[in-house]
Amino acid sequence: MKRSLVARVWPNATALVLFAAFVFPVYWMFTTALKPNSDILTEDPVWFPDHPTLAHFGTALRAEHFWTLVRNSVTVTVLAVGLALLIALFAAFSLARLRFRGRKGVILIFMVAQMAPWEVMVIAIYMTVRDADMLNSLVPLTLFYTVMVLPLTILTLRGYVAAVPRELEESAMVDGCGRAQAFRKVIFPLLAPGLMATSLFGFITAWNEFPMVLILNKDAEAQTLPLWLSRFQTAFGDDWGATMAAASLFSLPILLLFIHLQRKAVSGLASGAVKG
Repeated sequence: MKRSLVARVWPNATALVLFAAFVFPVYWMFTTALKPNSDILTEDPVWFPDHPTLAHFGTALRAEHFWTLVRNSVTVTVLAVGLALLIALFAAFSLARLRFRGRKGVILIFMVAQMAPWEVMVIAIYMTVRDADMLNSLVPLTLFYTVMVLPLTILTLRGYVAAVPRELEESAMVDGCGRAQAFRKVIFPLLAPGLMATSLFGFITAWNEFPMVLILNKDAEAQTLPLWLSRFQTAFGDDWGATMAAASLFSLPILLLFIHLQRKAVSGLASGAVKG
């Protein structure tokens, strides 16, 4: 009985400790953004601001090029994730349903690509983009972000396609559907959790990407929010309230998206990882 109680308690206690460790920095970031300067630089930490203020957010929102960089980040991230999902749907279906020579090798290549550190290829990518006269353009960022999120998207969706019984697809084809119609009407609706999971993690990867834009886009108006955030404190000195407000604004889209999709994202990654 005692061992049974311990077995039930320690996983919950571990989960609470990990939850606190991961959530506390986020909590401190948002609360610091709401504190007046007198509550930020104190010897004794102020855990709950008595007089919260939005002045720091106003400073961040009025920063130079902020809205231009928001538009750049949203454009590049949405296009990259959308292209990756479109390509991955066809690739995942081919790898899960079709049998062709070299199929296992293709899957292995995607796995290796997922583990490859993209930073080591930054110089080669820079030279390629420079020779194509496309520096300070959003097009190379979109293409490279698509390639970055593509391996995980394909591997996850492949597991989901493989988990759909072949009998459903064959029944649709017996009823007169072609293979493309069977995929659109039978398989595609069942891939919603996998699509949400991969789009979420693809969004996080593209939204947070830093080295590529640092090298390719030197023009201030052609950059994205991660680079803006890294230079924010330099522009405003030691204004920690404004810095935390800028960090909060940068993190807000990811937090909202994750809260909205968390259940299907977790189940989607789990199902896609163990099936197929």
